[in-house]
Amino acid sequence: MPVAYQPQKSMLMKKNILLPIAMLLFVLAGYAQPQPVGHLTIFSEDGDKFYLVLNGERQNNVAQTNLRVEDLTQDYYNAKIIFEDKNLPEINKTYLAIADANGVKQDVTYKIKKDKNNGKLSLKYFSMTPVVQGYVPPSNVYITHYGTPVTQVTTTAPGTTTTVTETTTVGTPNTVNTSVNVGGVGMNVTITDPLAAQTTTTTTQTTHTQHTYQSTAVNEPPRQVGCINAYPMASGDFASALSTIKGQGFDESKLKTAKQIASSNCLNATQITQICQAFGFEETKLDFAKYAYDYCTEPKNYFKINNVFSFTSSSDELNEYVQSKH
Repeated sequence: MPVAYQPQKSMLMKKNILLPIAMLLFVLAGYAQPQPVGHLTIFSEDGDKFYLVLNGERQNNVAQTNLRVEDLTQDYYNAKIIFEDKNLPEINKTYLAIADANGVKQDVTYKIKKDKNNGKLSLKYFSMTPVVQGYVPPSNVYITHYGTPVTQVTTTAPGTTTTVTETTTVGTPNTVNTSVNVGGVGMNVTITDPLAAQTTTTTTQTTHTQHTYQSTAVNEPPRQVGCINAYPMASGDFASALSTIKGQGFDESKLKTAKQIASSNCLNATQITQICQAFGFEETKLDFAKYAYDYCTEPKNYFKINNVFSFTSSSDELNEYVQSKH
């Protein structure tokens, strides 16, 4: 009778073995999934050549007018534009967005644009499209991959000269044989004159060229104000942006979207007030009000933002923050 149950035991053993294997394969498949990446393209509208620094790392060692950086893994980066023309001031931008409001990596394009009002250059959002596998950029775009080291070699001195003097003895010393009589005893004595040897002095000069290998990492400076007296976001574009913010389900998502919009545009005090009113929590309103100050076209009117707060302590904290920026 026990023999009749052997097939069932065998099947049970197979299941016990196959189940851990299946779980292992599932875990390995999860690890095999590629990490999502985004891409960034920056071009100069007026053709000014520039270097790009992302999170303190220079991306190109030859100035370009149209630069594409691929394989970006973060949602936001701190960016700095350094122009080849030293007369052009640098552009600093924090929270440059690589992902959309839902955190999905995108193929993003920004442009370096001159303000029609004051002629100041700034980095503006241009477009955002889903990442396409196998995308081939135009031939006029310089492509680099984030994380690839960029080094620069410069000569710091015209050269140093080392002088080496070698003395060589040539030939053999002179030898003199003489007879000496000491106490009636005659002796033959050999005298060697070492000074009689011929010497040759050779002087060799070797020139060494000194090179210094410089790291291209650049420390990011504090964020600079770039929207004062500039044109604020157009009313139609702002209405669309505000609708997008309000369409997010949670304050956290709303704040993330609002910061993305502010970092790519300039806003007046009224627009910042309307965005703050879209948040449900006092803390979120204060967070955005502080962040948006650097993108306000009229900081002298920033007191208007205080109307959105329910507590005096929030207004006081914002006022202290504004004062600290001066």
